[in-house]
Amino acid sequence: MNFENYDLCFPDQPVVDLYLPIWANLPAFRQKPAFVWIEDGPTGASSSSAITYEQLNNSVQSMSSQLSVSLQRRDTVVVLCEPGLDLVEIIFACQRAGLLAVPMTPPHPSFANNNHHHLVRVLSQTKPKAALAKHSYINRIREYISSTSSSSTKNRLFSLLQVLRWISIEELKVDDVQKSSSLRYEGCKQDEVYLIQYTSGATAIPKPVLVTAGTAAHNVRVARKAYDLHPNSIIVSWLPQYHDCGLMFLLLSVICGTTCVLTSPSAFINRPRLWLELITEYKATCTPVPSFTLPLVVRRGGMDKGTSSISLGSMKNLIIIKEPIYKASIEKFLEVFRPFGLNPTSISPSYGLAENCTFVSTSWRSESDGNFPIHKNLLPSAKLPSSRQETIEEEIEILVVNEETHEPVEDGIEGEIWICSPSNAIGYLDHPSLTRETFNARIRNMVQCFVRTGDRGIVIGQERYLYVTGRCSDIIKHPNGQEIHAHYIETAACKKWPEMIRAGCVGAFEFSGSIAVAAELRRGEEEQKILMEICKGIRDEILNEEKVEVGLVVLVKSGNVPRTTSGKIKRWAAKYGLERGEMKVVMKMEFCDEGKKFEVAKEKEGLILTTTNTRNHLSLLSSL
Repeated sequence: MNFENYDLCFPDQPVVDLYLPIWANLPAFRQKPAFVWIEDGPTGASSSSAITYEQLNNSVQSMSSQLSVSLQRRDTVVVLCEPGLDLVEIIFACQRAGLLAVPMTPPHPSFANNNHHHLVRVLSQTKPKAALAKHSYINRIREYISSTSSSSTKNRLFSLLQVLRWISIEELKVDDVQKSSSLRYEGCKQDEVYLIQYTSGATAIPKPVLVTAGTAAHNVRVARKAYDLHPNSIIVSWLPQYHDCGLMFLLLSVICGTTCVLTSPSAFINRPRLWLELITEYKATCTPVPSFTLPLVVRRGGMDKGTSSISLGSMKNLIIIKEPIYKASIEKFLEVFRPFGLNPTSISPSYGLAENCTFVSTSWRSESDGNFPIHKNLLPSAKLPSSRQETIEEEIEILVVNEETHEPVEDGIEGEIWICSPSNAIGYLDHPSLTRETFNARIRNMVQCFVRTGDRGIVIGQERYLYVTGRCSDIIKHPNGQEIHAHYIETAACKKWPEMIRAGCVGAFEFSGSIAVAAELRRGEEEQKILMEICKGIRDEILNEEKVEVGLVVLVKSGNVPRTTSGKIKRWAAKYGLERGEMKVVMKMEFCDEGKKFEVAKEKEGLILTTTNTRNHLSLLSSL
């Protein structure tokens, strides 16, 4: 069934929540599914539930009325709810009640695996008046509180949980719809903070970003235009719904009046083919995925195992959101899935960050032929305007700036990416100096403020394509003065032993005056001879590909190279874990210039066995 498209004169709303009653009262949209939730079973059989625009608007109105009885306007609430339709309803209900929401992944309430650190950070920094969660989760929390002694090592968590007011989601979901007697909208205003979303933690401890309701609405409107989305679009997403791109697509779906099909990240990771099946079943036109998705689906998509056919011909926007975006992974994905109808013109390389709500840019254009230019094996993430007038029309201005002089650089020179946009967040919570440094950067002779992204980029060619080349803080400086982005070293490290090393689970960083590489093994039971050859192969491949000398290679067990929820390597955390001995090391090999010394350490029954040779380690390896 098709639904009417936008009237060109249809007025945009100042906040996203105000779109809901409009769709709910339009005959063509009232019974249209706003969100569909897919629960994937252990055997591959999935079940679905849906909520229409009318049902969503009624539920949001009812829940917001209940929240307004329990809490005061502008109170902060932490949302501890698993992904699903309940979470969607809560996010919009908080906005309509005028509350400041802090959605986050609910840690297991036993806190047995030291999974409480981010929760402690959130509760300490945001100081919420209440927590919203399922009744069963609240009961588990109360059991934890009653069983935890004041002398426990987690007594900080204990005290924070104890003072929280806990509100059950089930109690908020009543059938009565409380209609407001006031014609004035009582929810979050444009200039009011409605959301605290934490940065991913890719380069440092996650920071709380303050997002106003107006900037969020602007951000998704710009994204709607960039991707040419409309009510006939169908979105499929398995991204986390708590922050960043996953949350943005909830808001984006509502302002477009489209249908968004959701499932959980764990469902996708457990069975990557599910993503392809949902695109096929719902004839999805748009889906956002981190770049690690493509090689993962090629490797584990189970195209030879599924019983249902796959058809990707409906896809208009395959949005790649995690930079840097490598040409090779895109080409391989297209090679595998072009026979299933995937059109190369659907590839939509994009760029975003929490400090700009989420969306910044895409290099996709509706008239694109899919043949993007390449720079150092990377696809572009934006196509910058050729004049100032075009920039103003697009409302988001992107500059590449010298990090030291704070002056714009010429095209073809790499620098830090700065952004000026109505989508810019207003700062970090309780970080005034860092807020000034990040959100109030200025260019000489320009009045507006820019956000410093911390990302490196370069503009190439007459068409002025922007390539996001890496993070400023992750640049590795070689002793000879050479600079290289860590991801190039990591990519080279995976080439030699793809069957042994987990792709996307390699971290490179400076360590003790040299360059270290930490790589996760697919299995940990290989013989020492094989492990030694893997270490040497990684070192030699990096030297051959990138002309960079690596001083240390560490092979670790699966899950020991820390990553963010979108798959970005947390190199700072990997370095910290290696320094503190917190990684589960399987093999460690050190390469030294002096006498070609190397050292191997293998973890075995809690003992570290060490072998050292100060002569020719290459001949020793070849003789093993």
